[in-house]
Amino acid sequence: MLTSEFFFKFYKVNIVIEKDEDSYYAYSPELPGCQSQGDSLEEVTSNIKEAVEVYLETLSESEKQELLNKEILTMTLEFQVA
Repeated sequence: MLTSEFFFKFYKVNIVIEKDEDSYYAYSPELPGCQSQGDSLEEVTSNIKEAVEVYLETLSESEKQELLNKEILTMTLEFQVA
């Protein structure tokens, strides 16, 4: 008897979320053009998760490895300006 099994791979993707006066905007620095928006943090988080999943489904395994092997560093710096 043949059984059908699905194997899922897990990927870690960096997401940047910016808030403006009216809504939130999210994008992935590793995935060019992968972006979304939402009226709340919860909505933009849900939307960008869906956008990343759809984006990754369109890539070959080698494309995924190439794009997701980047080292992304973030930091907050303080500046004093006269």
